[in-house]
Amino acid sequence: MREYPFEMALCAHLEAREEAVVARQLGGGVRAPANRVLDVLCVEPGPGMDDRAALTAETIPHAAVESDVGVGRSRDPVTAIDAPPERARSVAERAVEVGFFERTVEGGVRRAARYPDDWFDRIVGVENKPDLGTPGDLRLQLRKDVSLALVDEVVLATESYVTGAHLNRIPEPVGVWRFDPESGEREVVRAAEPLPSDQAGVELLGEQPLRTDVAVVSAEAKARQRRRMAERAYGKGWRPDALPACGEAEVEEREGSEGLPYCAWKDRVVDPANCGPSCPGHDPADPPKVDVAELRDGRTPWVAEPEGKARRQSGLDRFG
Repeated sequence: MREYPFEMALCAHLEAREEAVVARQLGGGVRAPANRVLDVLCVEPGPGMDDRAALTAETIPHAAVESDVGVGRSRDPVTAIDAPPERARSVAERAVEVGFFERTVEGGVRRAARYPDDWFDRIVGVENKPDLGTPGDLRLQLRKDVSLALVDEVVLATESYVTGAHLNRIPEPVGVWRFDPESGEREVVRAAEPLPSDQAGVELLGEQPLRTDVAVVSAEAKARQRRRMAERAYGKGWRPDALPACGEAEVEEREGSEGLPYCAWKDRVVDPANCGPSCPGHDPADPPKVDVAELRDGRTPWVAEPEGKARRQSGLDRFG
């Protein structure tokens, strides 16, 4: 099993079985977010989930959430958002576009509603490695996750038979699932242990034979990054935005979750990013029509069209 089809099947499974927002391929670091990319993220709802869902279906820019713009008086985004002037204006424009900010008659912005910091609870990170016979940097990747403890639990998902030798090479707090992407059966081989996500952590930035570069990350910095990850997961989801522009492309469904890009010529789920004229089976055509928002709506706590928050585009003014 290739990793991309495995990941798609697992996301569809989690969406069908878990009460959580499911997303994939998100940065899992703090000092260097791109230094560790989490394959799958499950964001479990907290008390403020309904309030978050009522704001917008899109990702709210973290700079807007962390800004000094409030729900009261009008603010100039250049002075209220911690960013260079052009970046601050761009953040404000995007926040208006998604409905988190609203323009004021004075030419500034204010929040349309308060941001509920308690909208998410636990965050579970899943590392996909369908074939444990070719583990690659698996051990180092899981060590990074456990050491930093940015998520509340880390799980390794595989299709392989898991032996005691495999378990001994995996950090003890990491849980292990054996997942069959065809049947949707998931066996918990080892339960994950809770990680101290609310405490300071150590981020592994790089490892060489005689040197390991690390950074101590405060609990406050981790909390900010957790909110950014959860917010990004909320707006992004796990489905690809577009299917391949090929006559062989179809939309596949797993466990009631639709939107998987299937290739009839290859007879498997494929990554649209790798499809194109270089494929021997390529048959140029319009991609299958698919409404990702419609497929996702109602499958998780995510809401496509919050009541009273119809999608809208911002104007072209640049905040003076």
